[in-house]
Amino acid sequence: MAWRCSGATNKELIANLKSGGIFHSDRVMKAMAAVDRGNYVRDKSDAYKDSPQPIGHGATISAPHMHAYASEHLLPYLRPGARVLDIGSGSGYLAAVLHHLVSPGGKVVGIEHIPELAEWSIGNLKRDGLGEALDKGEIVIVAGDGREGWKDGGPYDAIHVGAAAPTVPPALLEQLASPGRMFIPVGSWDQYIEHIDKDDKGHVTKQKVMGVRYVPLTDRDKQVESSRMR
Repeated sequence: MAWRCSGATNKELIANLKSGGIFHSDRVMKAMAAVDRGNYVRDKSDAYKDSPQPIGHGATISAPHMHAYASEHLLPYLRPGARVLDIGSGSGYLAAVLHHLVSPGGKVVGIEHIPELAEWSIGNLKRDGLGEALDKGEIVIVAGDGREGWKDGGPYDAIHVGAAAPTVPPALLEQLASPGRMFIPVGSWDQYIEHIDKDDKGHVTKQKVMGVRYVPLTDRDKQVESSRMR
């Protein structure tokens, strides 16, 4: 049903995601309803399509149903006051959704390896009414290599990775709190979303939850070069 969930407005998109059975939590539905996807895309005419959209530099904003899935899977760790790391934060959309899920008192760090996208996403967040959250440090967007995480903001109760890694980066595993959960696509050709769970004693377990197709978690130069070759 996911591909049938497109709408003409943000409200209609959320309603169609609900009727399509994508949401299992009112908290996630309300958080996504509070974030207007039209502020986070390049082509406003495609803002409310339930499909990935190019945002430049070889990057995309994921389909809304994938943002819903990611939020639902991380939800047990997205309580008020939680710390969250969003790897490959792109347009800033999911960072905004996560902010609503961990407020009040929470913190979301978005890391994006394309500096131009990091800067653009800050403007997107401000247009969506989240300038005060940025000023207070409740949302932080940084330019850097997501494979190394962002140690200064950790440990993180939840980590979302928006690109596929061949294996789980050790730095991200180290920065995951005990207890905590990482939602990460793993694999080169055959890719699966994995839950990486760390319990309160630091014991790590992994579970494959769905097959997916994501862009690779790579460095800036390789991503830009790949986009030029398409």
